[in-house]
Amino acid sequence: MSKICEICGKRPTVGCNVSHANNHSRRRWLPNLQRVRTVINGQTKRIYACTRCIRSGKVVKPS
Repeated sequence: MSKICEICGKRPTVGCNVSHANNHSRRRWLPNLQRVRTVINGQTKRIYACTRCIRSGKVVKPS
């Protein structure tokens, strides 16, 4: 599964875990992707979309 939102293109970002002793280790923040059914060009299709796009109404759900 690709960890990219098919609506807005949101993808994982990288950074560091920083401990109390100031040790750094690499980590990733993953977008909250959900598999949803949506209408694209008049056809119902399953896509991976982030919850921000679903909540804001960018994903049109079939009726």
